[in-house]
Parts: sequence; C-alpha cells; structure tokens
Amino acid sequence: MNGTLRIPAQESGERIDALLARCGGMTRSAAARLLEEELVTLDGAPLKKSYKTAAGEIYSVMLPPPEPAQAVAQDIALDVAFEDESLIVVNKPRGLVVHPAPGHADGTLVNALLGHCGDSLSGIGGVMRPGIVHRLDKDTSGLLIAAKNDAAHECLAAQLKDRSLSRTYDAIVCGAIRAEGGTVDAPIGRDPKNRKRMAITDKNSRPAVTRWTVIARYPGYTWIRCRLETGRTHQIRVHMAHIGHPLLGDTLYGGKKDKGMETQCLHARGLKFIHPVTGEAVEIWTQLPDWFCAAVNRLGPEI
Repeated sequence: MNGTLRIPAQESGERIDALLARCGGMTRSAAARLLEEELVTLDGAPLKKSYKTAAGEIYSVMLPPPEPAQAVAQDIALDVAFEDESLIVVNKPRGLVVHPAPGHADGTLVNALLGHCGDSLSGIGGVMRPGIVHRLDKDTSGLLIAAKNDAAHECLAAQLKDRSLSRTYDAIVCGAIRAEGGTVDAPIGRDPKNRKRMAITDKNSRPAVTRWTVIARYPGYTWIRCRLETGRTHQIRVHMAHIGHPLLGDTLYGGKKDKGMETQCLHARGLKFIHPVTGEAVEIWTQLPDWFCAAVNRLGPEI
C-alpha cells in the first residue's frame, strides 16, 4: 500500500463516499472504488459507500499504489488470426480485459499487444489504449482488430462509422425464438438506475441496430448469429434481453446461470473490412472456442 489516511467526520449524516471525495482529494467514483475494495474502515470494520457518518468518528483509508501512467509491454501469449505491417487481428480469450482501467492496471490485451508489437501500435487511442479500434467485453471472446499506425487506425475507425467494417457474433440465448431472423433497432444508453448496465432509452442514448438469424434450436434455448450495424456497449446483450431472450449466463441482463455458463455465452466469430493499404476486402473467421462448444453440447438434442 502507498499509505494510510485518517479522516475525521465533522458532522453527522454525510455519506462516507461524499466525505472521502471532499476531504481526501479524490473523485466520488475513486472513493466508491476504495469502499468497494474494503479499504475504508471504522475501528477495523470495512464500510459501505452508503454509510452515514457520525460526528467524532475517524475513518482509516488504505491507499493503493498509484497505477502506471501508461500501459506497459508484457509477455502474454496471443492467438493471432491475421497480421501485417498495418494491423493485427487477435482471437481474444474469455476473461481477458482489453485495456488497462481502474482495477486492471496490467495483464490486459493491450499489455500483450505491446509485448508482441513493441512500439508498432497507433497512438490515437491514447497511452492506455494504443492500437485499439474497437473493444470486446471482458467475458466475450473472439476476434478483435488493432491498428499498427495512425493512418490504419483512422481508416478502420471510418469503416466502423460507415458500417463497412462488419462484425459477426455467435450467441446462445434463453428461450425458443420462433422467427428465423430479425432486426432490433433500439437506442442504447447508460441505465440511470444501475451504472453497470446499459438500457434501451431515449435519454442520452445512441442509435443501435442488431441483425440476428437462428442457427439451431434446443429445448429452452436458441443458438443465434448476430451482425452489428453499430457498436454500442453491451449491444447484443441489451438488444436480446429487450426482445425477451437474454444471453445464457448473462445475469446482468436477466439470463440464466445454467449449462455450466457463469457469464454471457457470446463469441465474436467473424470480421470483414477493407484493408487500409491494399484496399482489398479481408474476411476472417475463427473457430468456436471449446467452452462454447461444451455449452452447446449441454443444451440437449437439437429440435
């Protein structure tokens, strides 16, 4: 640890996270993280962020070491699906965070890319996200593209914007979908009641379109393939939950923990884009990971 703060409460009734932010020289979100990690105690007992202070109490705050100012290279194995002087496409495993963030200072895909590519990553994403053109959730596996120079990054980002960069996902959802396919066109924004979730909302939202088709049906579940026309946070997870078919294992959006799945059953299987230098169409597909195949095998007979 980097040190300990002792903060007294001058009056009663103030929330502890607000007191920490006001007196500890930190943001409210930083104070909340310290409380979630049980680093704020009263007489040795950790406090929740909703705790109401009482005058005369003194709170101990253990400060973690400062996080690095920029991502560092690490020797982490990569499954490379395509690579040349302009870009690299990797098959990200489930459970790997894409870039450093609070609580994940290292051990991320960016750290692995820096170890593999050295300085050959674009700087447009900043020092903590070099090369990253688009992201995948920690527990979503599959294909992700990173740019090795700014020109490639700008070209690929433009393709994301005009939808000429196509991304295809396989997922298992809860329930029997009757139709063979469909489109969900519904705006997505941050859920005002739960900051960890996204939601279908007209307030502070952005357009989002997901096209899906059925691959196979099983008792109580459906295997689908989704193509994104936009790239919003948690888009497939939110859209499928919106139409009554949350992803298997995705408890954040109402899915079941079943068939051995503890997190969302979602794999980014295909990428199609125009190469930023050659101008040729590039299409890449990956095999389904073992965990996805195991989940399918546990669904029972196809119907």
